[in-house]
Amino acid sequence: MKFNRIEDLDLDGKAVLTRVDLNVPTENGKVTDTTRIEKIVPTIKAIQEAGGKPVLLAHFDRPKGKRVDSMSLKQVVPALEAALGQKVEFADEAIGGPAKRAVAAMQPGDVLLLENTRFYPGEEGNDPTFAASLAALGEAYINDAFSAAHRAHASTEGLARLLPSAAGKLMEAELDALNAALGEPERPVVAVVGGAKVSTKLDLLSNLIEKVDHLVIGGGMANTFLVAKGIEVGKSLAERDMADTAREIMAKAEETGCKIHLPVDVVVAREFKEGAASEVVAADACPADAMILDAGPDTVEAIRGVFDASKTLIWNGPLGAFEIPPFDAATNAAAQEAAKLTREGTLVSVAGGGDTVAALNKAGVADDFTFISTAGGAFLEWMEGKDLPGVAALADGRQ
Repeated sequence: MKFNRIEDLDLDGKAVLTRVDLNVPTENGKVTDTTRIEKIVPTIKAIQEAGGKPVLLAHFDRPKGKRVDSMSLKQVVPALEAALGQKVEFADEAIGGPAKRAVAAMQPGDVLLLENTRFYPGEEGNDPTFAASLAALGEAYINDAFSAAHRAHASTEGLARLLPSAAGKLMEAELDALNAALGEPERPVVAVVGGAKVSTKLDLLSNLIEKVDHLVIGGGMANTFLVAKGIEVGKSLAERDMADTAREIMAKAEETGCKIHLPVDVVVAREFKEGAASEVVAADACPADAMILDAGPDTVEAIRGVFDASKTLIWNGPLGAFEIPPFDAATNAAAQEAAKLTREGTLVSVAGGGDTVAALNKAGVADDFTFISTAGGAFLEWMEGKDLPGVAALADGRQ
């Protein structure tokens, strides 16, 4: 996929509309987690180094097209200033006179944040008039909000078609990583898909079995596949009504040459709590009064073998109930193996999704993966093979 990068645009002396993700957690008007803010700093600095004046656009929460004081982006300014190490001007409108005056007053090196774009109904409606009002404020557009790229909104899609456009540093890294994982990957490719329900990841599984060589299925999803194979899983979480669908996925995988890996042994317990008495049994020997809460050691060894023989790994979802020890063992061990291979340079590892990020952080390996996406919905839709409007607009608008 072709798209402009910051270096491809002439930004010198120009007001650069820069779509970022500032939808951060707050408490009593103060930011409690600055991760997303820190991630946009390289883009803002790169625009400044190119002589541009960054005019930041972002949404916050869901005001549904109306001004809601508690959802003002003004509360983000102190954390943004701390991350950038400089003063950040704030305009209490995103379009119109106040916004125009604030942009006109900018000097080289300044950073300006406009008010919440979702205060305007034209944002989520991708209204051409609202997009044109935003475009009138700048001379170039940078999208650095991959996490919002699956939404066709005025500030994520409409603007890219009205101004010379490029991907910001975070967006660029995300797109490069995803292209390396699913676009033009080095083979063999293995995908790990875990989590509770097959029904929430049908599109994902259907797309992956056409793209990858190995598919490791874990978590509650694996139980549904075991049921589909005629294996009893006791009191385990399983979508028995999805058994036919699971069988269809396995049949399609056989046609495409994708090998599906299910647990060969499992960790079972009678209750789901920390330190609960547990035992390892064969996958087809779950007691009727027990539930499967993790993959067993033989399964982990098999996964290690698949990782060792692969060149690219895509990971979405844990292998077991990772939040509670000892049911985090399989996820931790598999993640540590992937991290080791990545450090050794033999595996490109890309992971994403809320539970996945939490699990990899818990396993202490998040920094060792090639790339970890925090984009949530956008990452999942990309893996499902869907077009992301914000990304497609960057590619379509490339000149």
